[in-house]
Amino acid sequence: MKRFWMILFVPLVLVSCRSNKADEQARMRVYVDKLMSQMTLEEKLGQLNLPVGGDIVTGGVHGSLSTDDIRQGRVGGLFNLQGVEAIREMQRIAVEESRLGIPLLFGMDVVHGYETVFPLPIALACSWDMAAIERSAQIAAREATADGICWTFSPMVDICHDGRWGRISEGSGEDPYLGSRIAEAMVRGYQGASLSDPETMMACVKHFALYGAVEAGREYNNVYPDDFHAFNEYMQPYKAAVDAGAGSVMAAFNTVHGIPSTGNKWLLTDLLREQWGFSGFVVSDYCGLEQLRDHGVCADKQQAAIQCLEAGLDMDMVSAGLVNLADAVRAGKCSMHDVDAACRRILEAKYMLGLFDDPYRYCDPSRREAVMLCDAHRAEARRIAGESMVLLKNDNSLLPLQKRGTIALIGPLADARTNMTGTWAVTAVPERYKTVREGLQDALRGTNARLLYAKGCNLMYDAEAETIATLFGHEMRDSRSAGAMRAEAMAIARQADVIVAAMGEASEMSGECASRVNIEMPDAQHDLLVELAKLGKPIVLVHFAGRPTVLNWETEHLPAIVESWFGGSESADAIADVLFGEVNPSGRLCVQLPRHVGQYPFSYRQMRTSRVNEEGEFRKYSTCYADVSSQPLYPFGYGLSYTTFEYSDFRLSDSIMALDGSVEARVTVTNTGNRASAEVVQLYICDPVALGVRPYKELRGFERIELAAGESREVVFTMDADRMGYYEPYKFTWTLERGDIEVMIGRNCANVEKRILHVQ
Repeated sequence: MKRFWMILFVPLVLVSCRSNKADEQARMRVYVDKLMSQMTLEEKLGQLNLPVGGDIVTGGVHGSLSTDDIRQGRVGGLFNLQGVEAIREMQRIAVEESRLGIPLLFGMDVVHGYETVFPLPIALACSWDMAAIERSAQIAAREATADGICWTFSPMVDICHDGRWGRISEGSGEDPYLGSRIAEAMVRGYQGASLSDPETMMACVKHFALYGAVEAGREYNNVYPDDFHAFNEYMQPYKAAVDAGAGSVMAAFNTVHGIPSTGNKWLLTDLLREQWGFSGFVVSDYCGLEQLRDHGVCADKQQAAIQCLEAGLDMDMVSAGLVNLADAVRAGKCSMHDVDAACRRILEAKYMLGLFDDPYRYCDPSRREAVMLCDAHRAEARRIAGESMVLLKNDNSLLPLQKRGTIALIGPLADARTNMTGTWAVTAVPERYKTVREGLQDALRGTNARLLYAKGCNLMYDAEAETIATLFGHEMRDSRSAGAMRAEAMAIARQADVIVAAMGEASEMSGECASRVNIEMPDAQHDLLVELAKLGKPIVLVHFAGRPTVLNWETEHLPAIVESWFGGSESADAIADVLFGEVNPSGRLCVQLPRHVGQYPFSYRQMRTSRVNEEGEFRKYSTCYADVSSQPLYPFGYGLSYTTFEYSDFRLSDSIMALDGSVEARVTVTNTGNRASAEVVQLYICDPVALGVRPYKELRGFERIELAAGESREVVFTMDADRMGYYEPYKFTWTLERGDIEVMIGRNCANVEKRILHVQ
């Protein structure tokens, strides 16, 4: 009887959920219909206008905000206005002093946390921990909404194969499968089960589309992937985020098919809405509408606004182009239907966020005090920062360090408080965060260990170049001479049993408009490392970065390297946790590290080619370089641990699979060391004969598992068309063809075992 009721109950619940959703959609349509019937053309266009609301400016130009514009219904939302009191006042003007009292949206670049700052997205991706990534977005939403923000311009899901591009720091690396899973996790974290929950906020997927493929890694540049590579290499994370229910999408600056994304009807309407079924709204990037003139496809702002509206753009960030289209509509130059469609989508977003029920639902100052940078949030940020760090090298088990003897902490990033969070932390409060020096001091308190500190050098020799690298309040230049600083560091190092070098990039050496052709260790820091290495003492490099970098010399000459990235507000304690073994490093690279910047663009997902050279060394008339190996220095998925793992009993449940069937791939993983740790089990495939050229390896599954010392666990992946297919040429539909599929499992893309599955 119990089984019968369970069988009966589940379908009833599903029907009830669908019915409730349909009822809510119907109520929303009725509400918005009634409201729009009362709106003038000017008020409808006003909903499409998104000016800057505060002093946080993330573009070269911005217009001034007039509260009279809000009173006249000429503003649909504000972005980068910070502070619950300021937001409440702007909302009050909109609701109480405009004719129809339509509330405003308030957006912010909440990219990797609010005041509790999590690791940079590229670092978060190295955790391969979807629950942790979702939790980071959930906490970011909880804090941001407590400060009045209901909309975030995140996640950035652009796949990038070029470490020269500064904004690679804001994405999830080079792989579309990993990027898709992270996109889903971020959307779930921000939006929760329902946007009506006041602790959730609307996500905005960016930058649609292909922005990570910018030519030569240079910001705001052109992109050239053909459709086959676009769908198979870049588009999947955007679609995953849309399928996860993201409420909004941001158009990219670049062109697609020769048309700027912001005014691209094929992209915003044909693909996004009609093929993918996206029902939310599309916003431009900063002045993206106005910049159609820069691209040379429009003669003036009005023409640009008309093209963007017809293409499917709903909200115009900063340019104030759509808001001024009333005369063009009346003259028949653009369609009232398009205006209504865009206005409806903005109003529906406000409805789903509950702003019509309570426009002040995100404006409770007492809630801000309760949640902002609270102990529970900081503890989560510290844990996740530790998971994100990647142990690249650890000769003779130098790490973890013992809490004894004398430790010399040296480097320009060892005591650089404002640089701990990395780029895109616009709401950070660095005065409340620790430096690496303070984190190590706290970790050693109560022990007999002695910590000595010296800065040792500036970030780089060139003062002007350092100014560019430390914009927005991240300056840390020392006025002492290079010789004096080095002498102090060498004196400290001679007293030490071990040297910890905190070096690498400053926070603003990556991020928007931080493209670089030199991605090696900055000169002053490299020279200091060379001198320190001559002492013959063990050196641990704690490497800060917001992008993949070249670490050839460091790998050859230093015994231990921890890629700490930029770990956020709690990174100092997290670094101490990893160095002293409180946390066993489990991060795995989401981008491969090159040997030379000249290898870019560069991905482990190399398409099959003629005259293959798998070894990567020089061989005449094969695909290689004559002066450097074409293989990476560290491969995708790579990362060491303080323990060891053994993979065994890798098998397929059947060697033959029907085209519409499934087969299980199983492997047993054993922690063969004496420390508990997480391992990331990675599944790759290769389709060696297909309609379109496929990569030699491509990630199609992973599982992060926790294993106690000596523990074994079986990991199971279901192999089917969803997991093994691809977008076929010309049709661009997901397909799996008959034939052999190579199935590979291992610790990283270069360390796998292979089985053959025949699909028939």
